[in-house]
Amino acid sequence: MTRIAPHEAHWPRRLPRALVIPETTLWFNAQVSARRYPHKAMYNFLGRELSFAAFETQALAIAGWLQAHGVQPGDRVMVLMQNCPQYAVAFYGALRAQAVVVPVNPMNRSDELGHYITDPGVRVALVSADLASALTQASERLEPSLRLQHMLVTHYADTLPPREEADVVPPAMADWLYARHPLPSGATPWLDALDAKLAPSEYTGQPDDLAILPYTSGTTALPKGCMHTHRTLMPNVVNGEWSYASAATTSLGVVPMFHITGMMYGVHSPLWLGSTVILMPRWDRELAARLIANHRVTLWTCIPTMVIDLLASPNVTSFDLSSLKYITGGGAAMPQAVAERLQRDFGLTFA
Repeated sequence: MTRIAPHEAHWPRRLPRALVIPETTLWFNAQVSARRYPHKAMYNFLGRELSFAAFETQALAIAGWLQAHGVQPGDRVMVLMQNCPQYAVAFYGALRAQAVVVPVNPMNRSDELGHYITDPGVRVALVSADLASALTQASERLEPSLRLQHMLVTHYADTLPPREEADVVPPAMADWLYARHPLPSGATPWLDALDAKLAPSEYTGQPDDLAILPYTSGTTALPKGCMHTHRTLMPNVVNGEWSYASAATTSLGVVPMFHITGMMYGVHSPLWLGSTVILMPRWDRELAARLIANHRVTLWTCIPTMVIDLLASPNVTSFDLSSLKYITGGGAAMPQAVAERLQRDFGLTFA
């Protein structure tokens, strides 16, 4: 007689109890979705969309730029940005070049960034303009042989609509997003790399190739790189099946993309599914509520503190969260009282 684990008595009948994991690379997912949903929005960044076909085209251009600047298969490439479409394009451009992505916390200070250059041996960085100066300072403190050799720099406004046409964001956030910063000497502007349309060499990546080196928080010692291949990432890429997600899903992308949760559910899984992400550069509870309502968001992956903050808003009774079908998250325990209020007031069960 087959034994049934205690939790399986409560398993949703519509969901499989095990996932079938593809034996392909992350880049293959990008190719497939670009063919399946060429004109569908992969991202909506405060009112400006990036389609799946355009995403692939831009990632190819970034891969070509990386290879033209000496990046070889297995080389480490840093990605240092807050949430924006360029983050995902940079990530997949590096994967297409068969490099290893080193995602770095954009909240790190200049004196902390040197470790993320020297420990993985990064020579090329894809960075947002607001962080480029700090990264340059960190690099210049190192021995010449260990410094960054090339830097590709983007402004967040490179993929935003004109300020007067964008979704309404807090003034301070808008000032930050639309600010222009001087580029470090020798750095390449993001749009120049896209306009160059350099073609990368033939892709020969395999599922067991190293794909990313995300770093631990470093609470007990210096942060350590965690080695992940395409194959070890894929189970989390496809587990959207357990979140009732599909190509019809519209999700809110607010968890930081440098972190493994935001990376999986704001980049890799939507690309696999062909779903649309309504992208937030930073957390703001009023903005989150507006975006959920205006774009009819159906899936929200978050951390409990975001839910706690949202429900603490004095405007919470006016929030329209009726489009949400599934809310999930982790990183900390969800207080029982908050979960009960979420269920009582909005009919949402936090997973």
